[in-house]
Amino acid sequence: MSRTRTPVVDGWFTGAGDGFRLLGTRCTACGSVFFPREETHCRNPGCAGGALDEVPLSRRGRVWSFTDSRYRPPSPYVSDPELPWEPYALIAVELEAERIVVLGQAAPGVTVADLAVGMEVEVVPGVLHEDAETAWTTWHWRPTGVRA
Repeated sequence: MSRTRTPVVDGWFTGAGDGFRLLGTRCTACGSVFFPREETHCRNPGCAGGALDEVPLSRRGRVWSFTDSRYRPPSPYVSDPELPWEPYALIAVELEAERIVVLGQAAPGVTVADLAVGMEVEVVPGVLHEDAETAWTTWHWRPTGVRA
């Protein structure tokens, strides 16, 4: 049976494979970029602008910080309480062109032992949770040159 692929949050990413991109918004007045996206106004306190354009974000960035998650997070995170908890790495990635830091899980199999501050990573499609009918899709960060 084929599962329906459903984004965890609509409008935050698009595409597949090498065309996968996070989507942000850019203020047309000051050029500030936001992720998660902004729909109503510029978040830059020094800008009175309000017009925002959707922009695909850089596919690659550099590890700004990282840690591992060693506990089962509370709802709304979905995990099966019958299965043992498996830690995963969280990465804060600096996107130089956008001048922002974006958080996300590391791709499956990437641990904190594989990461270093300043290392180049790329955004890739991922799955947060699957049930019988749905694969809830998200994004992951993966060191460049590493293939799944």
